[in-house]
Amino acid sequence: MAQADTLVALVRSASNGDQQAFRKSAELLIQEERGKGHRILADRLAKALQPVPQGSGFSLGGNVVKQPQGNVTTQKNLVIETTPELSLDSLVLADNIRVQLRELIEEQHRSELLHAHGLSPRHRILLAGPPGNGKTSLAEAVAFDLMVPLIVVRYESLIGSYLGETSSRLKMLLDYAKTRRCVLFFDEFETLGKERGDTHETGEIKRVVSSLLLQLDDLPDYVVVVAASNHPELLDKAVWRRFQLRLNISLPTRTQLTSFINDISLRSNINFGLAPETIAKKLLGLSFSEVEEFCLSVVRRAVLDQKTENAKTTTASKLEQWKMRVVPQGNAEKTD
Repeated sequence: MAQADTLVALVRSASNGDQQAFRKSAELLIQEERGKGHRILADRLAKALQPVPQGSGFSLGGNVVKQPQGNVTTQKNLVIETTPELSLDSLVLADNIRVQLRELIEEQHRSELLHAHGLSPRHRILLAGPPGNGKTSLAEAVAFDLMVPLIVVRYESLIGSYLGETSSRLKMLLDYAKTRRCVLFFDEFETLGKERGDTHETGEIKRVVSSLLLQLDDLPDYVVVVAASNHPELLDKAVWRRFQLRLNISLPTRTQLTSFINDISLRSNINFGLAPETIAKKLLGLSFSEVEEFCLSVVRRAVLDQKTENAKTTTASKLEQWKMRVVPQGNAEKTD
């Protein structure tokens, strides 16, 4: 059966509520995609087809998170697995960062060609820079463009209080990641990868770092590791060397903020009353997350005041309120 017929049968069975026919059509579609060599897409479709067990956990953003049972730590307790929704094209990025990420994504998509020539695709990315500038969004976008799940490490479950417990859980976590193609995201990576020469750190932390290095070296190249750090100066030098792609995610420039503010205006259907360039100039030095919060504060007020067609007064008022929140002296980004 041609794929078009399979899709029609899939939609028809879903519309009619025929679960048996729907599953049969979905399985046929998965088989067709796998036959074409689209293994990642086929795996995603197969996973989406798996039923969610009733009463197995609670919903979090459309994903089921299993509740820990007693004090027993399992592989799934160590992570939150999500389906990415942000694409790389939807993010405001510096051109050189976008190009480097595109190259890594292409290497992953064409890994079989690289393997045939005795090469491996890059699969370890380190994102460094101040908070609020999109490191987490970048990890999600990489997962989206690779068409794989995003697995976020839960430190509250990973870090143990007993000798060797954290290293053991870290191995359990990475063994779980090896079972499929995925993006494994470590936020605040300095929590695990601290400099071993720091005399203030305990021997346990040093053992964790040594274990981490060994585990990273052992990961297959289909597991893409993205580590983010707000304090890269705290990372062990050997940790730095494990990452093939190291990107500095700095504060946004005025040009980037202009594009970001304009996108929010279009999505919310709110006319801020001031040119995005003007607002960007006044907010220069803030992070993307801070600027987003400013824009949303204007949007909320404009909706409540029913001034969505021209919110100039609201925007000007909010700018006055936000003057005290501009970045501390010396941190402002001066580049256009």
